[in-house]
Amino acid sequence: MTDYPCVPNQSQRHDSGLFRRFREGFRSLFIDRFSLLGLFVGVYLGVNAITRTLLMILSASQVDFGLTQVGAIYGVGLFFDGITAFYFIIPVVLYFILVPDRVFRHRFHLPVVHLFFFVGVYILCYGVVAEWLFWDEFGKRFNFIAVDYLVYTTEVIGNIMESYPVYPLLAGLLVPSSLIYFFCARSRVFRDALTAPCHLKHRAATGFMCLMIPVVCFLGVDSSRVRVSDNAFNNELAKNGLYELFAAFRNNDLDYATFYDGRDTTAMLTRLREMVATDNSEFISESPEDITRRVVNPGDEKRLNIMLVTIESMSAEYMGIFGNGSGLTPNLDRLAQGGLFFDNFYATGTRSVRGLEALTLSTVPTAGRSIVKRPGNEGMFSLGYLFKERGYDTKWVYGGYGYFDNMNYYYGNNGFSVVDRTDMSAGEKTFANIWGVCDGDLFNRSLKEADASWAAGKPFMNFVFTTSNHRPYTYPEGKIDIPVKTGRAGGVKYTDYAVGEFMKAAREKPWFDDTLFVFVADHCGSSAGKTSLPLRKYEIPLILYSPKTIEPARISKLCSQIDVAPTLLALLNWDYDSKFLGRNILTMKPDEERAFVGTYQKLGYLKGDRLTVLLPKGGSETYVYDRVTKKQVRAGVRDADLTDAISYYQSASWLYKNGMTRRIKGGPGWGA
Repeated sequence: MTDYPCVPNQSQRHDSGLFRRFREGFRSLFIDRFSLLGLFVGVYLGVNAITRTLLMILSASQVDFGLTQVGAIYGVGLFFDGITAFYFIIPVVLYFILVPDRVFRHRFHLPVVHLFFFVGVYILCYGVVAEWLFWDEFGKRFNFIAVDYLVYTTEVIGNIMESYPVYPLLAGLLVPSSLIYFFCARSRVFRDALTAPCHLKHRAATGFMCLMIPVVCFLGVDSSRVRVSDNAFNNELAKNGLYELFAAFRNNDLDYATFYDGRDTTAMLTRLREMVATDNSEFISESPEDITRRVVNPGDEKRLNIMLVTIESMSAEYMGIFGNGSGLTPNLDRLAQGGLFFDNFYATGTRSVRGLEALTLSTVPTAGRSIVKRPGNEGMFSLGYLFKERGYDTKWVYGGYGYFDNMNYYYGNNGFSVVDRTDMSAGEKTFANIWGVCDGDLFNRSLKEADASWAAGKPFMNFVFTTSNHRPYTYPEGKIDIPVKTGRAGGVKYTDYAVGEFMKAAREKPWFDDTLFVFVADHCGSSAGKTSLPLRKYEIPLILYSPKTIEPARISKLCSQIDVAPTLLALLNWDYDSKFLGRNILTMKPDEERAFVGTYQKLGYLKGDRLTVLLPKGGSETYVYDRVTKKQVRAGVRDADLTDAISYYQSASWLYKNGMTRRIKGGPGWGA
């Protein structure tokens, strides 16, 4: 009988224990049950080499085929394929460690091993087809666009079903999968793996070695820094698609320069400076890479408290002041009539983190994930720090668990103290669902936080985010005349009711007269439409209410969420150094009006009635929008709008990636 290394022989006893275990573990990959993993890793490497070759052939006219170039593609590619293979087999490694010999070698267990090996091979073959199709469309390995596809499953699956012969493809994959499985199953390696004994301590040593490889690589390998050539196709071919998929999911990034039309960086940054310049500001540097400017607002500085309420999914179309006759928002309608009401105002995105990003950072929607969810988002030039530097209590007050969407981390590292559901006592939570406490409870806690700041003699800036206007639309019984779980109307009306109770209580507070209330939505209630960016699904309300300091007015200037921060600071007559891309809405000239809307992939720039949309595969679309009829039709591109759209989005991406949107070092309160 063959002497398998799982059972140490006499000569091996002279080795040191650690070295011996690693040597035995390595040899076990080729002899005992772990040889199945060695065999599968070999298949994986072979399939990926074939995939890389097919993609290279598909883009032959774009690839540099020098000997060194091709060698780098396959060499670096083999490295990442190997890393990914060990990630892929982690569950099997754990299984092999735990399953005892008497079970593993049992005749009823053998078919299970064969089945799972075949399924694994089939998945590898399926991956070849998936990568081919993705490369054919984008010229890239899997990336954040693929992650986005996993989010929007309905649209993506429908598109795939209509675009490709899915069922014949799936059936056809049985042929190569069966051939690979057949040759592997007939091999001696496969047969011996199912019969060789392997004791627990040796399974543990081998498994430990297998698991340490992905752990070390997770901590020390970054594919984004890999560059084998100046040719982008060569660099992409050297990557592993599955590895890139999970790396994109982890990094939440979609690089503008890679996926969108770009122009000379200096020219675009110079144009951006022209568009953010105002009569009351002066750039502190001549460099086009620095948009920092000194903003001077006339008048004595005001120390008003700020209560910024961001309302979940409050579309403009739900409100009576926008023409809705259902009577869902009487309280918000009264506030709009008694304050500054902006009726041509747009959300920058379709998810909460987009609105939160725009309101705190005054930046256009970045390609890929919101900055709120990205790693390395600490210490941004934010509204929170500007207020904190003036001595304000700055608090993020949320009724849910703020770990969701990385909100607590983002706010906690950008000038705010965090108050969420975990900070509320049982007595404060009269009603809650999966998303958080009801808006009434949230507003009560917000009032308590404001009282604490006032009692301490400090002005406050509370950023409050509601949750009740969200599926499943549950709220306390008896507050409104719409039963719970009956749809969006109930969520809207209850939130409006809670706003009314909130303002009723606030009017009794000693700090009310010195407080500016801001009511704004994070995004609309839905974003689906027949066009790529349906503008009517981005229209939201903005209300600034402070009866002792602000005269009521209705303002129809075209603007979006990135303009809220500069407008607030102008109302307070603050002088400050700014890196914001937004403008003071109140002093906008007609030719300065514009708005920004977007999804994870499509970046929109609205100028007048023209919407220019930048696409992730390059190119653009243009639409004409009629605000009265809400119709949106395709139109020819307007070069000036396209240039300005690219300037905003390309420059914003460049500034963020190069650290130019961080806090201003050495400014007032630096280090606070």
